[in-house]
Amino acid sequence: MTGRPNNELLQKLSTHDFELLAPHLQSVELPSSHILHHAGDSIGAVHFPCGPTFVSFAVPVEDDREVESLLVGREGAVGLPAGRGPSLAYARIVVKVGGSVLRLPLRAFEQAQQRSASLHDLFARYAACQLAQLLQTAACNAAHSIEQRAAKWILAAQEHLGGDEIPLTHEQLAGMLGVSRSYASRVIQMLKARRILATRRGAILILDGPALQASACACNVTVKKHFREVLGHS
Repeated sequence: MTGRPNNELLQKLSTHDFELLAPHLQSVELPSSHILHHAGDSIGAVHFPCGPTFVSFAVPVEDDREVESLLVGREGAVGLPAGRGPSLAYARIVVKVGGSVLRLPLRAFEQAQQRSASLHDLFARYAACQLAQLLQTAACNAAHSIEQRAAKWILAAQEHLGGDEIPLTHEQLAGMLGVSRSYASRVIQMLKARRILATRRGAILILDGPALQASACACNVTVKKHFREVLGHS
């Protein structure tokens, strides 16, 4: 691989640092609902979503339910090691919207970090940003209404996809919010009644972006600001 892929984290690398990784990057096409890791799996590779592809982290809770805590798209990576030694997945990591993903063996990634302090620094700063994103999600779940959180997740998906049609079912939205499907459906119906959203089979359509933004909490904006401050612009 010689050209830069459509992943903002890889685009931030210096030419030297990218060349350390490029021979080991494998481009794969993954479908929606493809599971990269189950909770407890050993992680053997770092994955870089490209273009509109994005994945979600679903954390298991009681009653065989899962709550989605993180979305990662072309701005980042999945499977970064937390330290030396075996790396285990804490959540189920699943492709939410399919497409191109670059796979990098974990061993090659660790060797490249040992050879370049600047590469190590960039990924350490990204890991700090991802932690901040998780902390913001925890605060959001405690402080904001279901409607605010639903609007936030839909806007986040829109940013990753770059369009107003979001391939998201009521059941998937319920999983993101950690509520029942019927509760998620009621929230969608309220937003439809205000002509902010419409639905079609397997998808949500954004009719009024500014109104949806006004219905959402500010958590996405806060996280994006932190990413810019820590990582800089692409």
